[in-house]
Amino acid sequence: MLRVIDSAKMGRGQHDWLDSHFHFSFAEYFNPQNIRFGVLRVVNDDLVQPGTGFDAHPHKNMEIISYVVDGALTHQDSMGNEHTLTRGQSQYMSAGTGVLHSEYNHGKEILRFLQIWILPDAPDYPPNYGDHRFVWEDRVSKWLPIATWYENTASTAPIKVHADVNVYVAAVPAGEAIELTIAPGRQAYLVLIEGSVAVKDLCLKMRDALEITEEKIDIQVSGDAHLLVIEMRKSTL
Repeated sequence: MLRVIDSAKMGRGQHDWLDSHFHFSFAEYFNPQNIRFGVLRVVNDDLVQPGTGFDAHPHKNMEIISYVVDGALTHQDSMGNEHTLTRGQSQYMSAGTGVLHSEYNHGKEILRFLQIWILPDAPDYPPNYGDHRFVWEDRVSKWLPIATWYENTASTAPIKVHADVNVYVAAVPAGEAIELTIAPGRQAYLVLIEGSVAVKDLCLKMRDALEITEEKIDIQVSGDAHLLVIEMRKSTL
C-alpha cells in the first residue's frame, strides 16, 4: 500500500528566524488524524536563519535523529557534547531520563535539517549522544544505512537507537532508478528531501513523503533525488 503526503498540505511553523514544515502534529500545528506513523512521531523540515537557533530546551524518552541537508548545525547538550555537522551528516540523541540541548546555525548560510523523533521501545534509558560524518559517495545510487535498532546486529548502520527501525539515505542522479523493498509485517516513511521522483503513477516533489506498507517499489528519478527512509514494524497507528 502506498500513500503520498503532499508537502503543500503539511503543517507550517513560520517565524522571523525559523520556517518549518511539519510532517506530523507539532507545536502550533495540531491534527488529531496526523499524530504519528507507527513509532515515528516527528519529522520536521527546518530552515534556520544564520545567527539563530533553538535555545537550550529539555527532551525526555525520545530517540532523536538530526540529518543536515544544507549549512552547518551546531549541537550542544547537558552531557557536555558540542559538535558541528554539515551536509549529509547526522547526529543522534537518546533523551531517555532527560537531557537539555540547543541547536544553532552559527554559519552565514541558511541551515536546513530534518529533525526526526522516534518513540523508544522502553522508557528511561540513560541519555546518550553520537554523531557520524558519512561520506557522501557512500549513498550515491544506493541506500546507505545510517541508523538501526540496537538489537539488529545484521545492520552496518553506525547509529544505534532504542527502537525497531532502520534509517537509510540515498542520492540518486536524474535518469536512474532505485528499488526499495518493505517486507511483510513492516512499513516505511520515505521523505523526498530534494529532487523529483515517480513511483508507479505517483509523482513526488521536494519535501513530499510516501507511506509504504509491505510493498516493493521502483523509484524512478526525474530530477536528482536525495531520499531518506525510516523503516519500522507495521502498526495501525
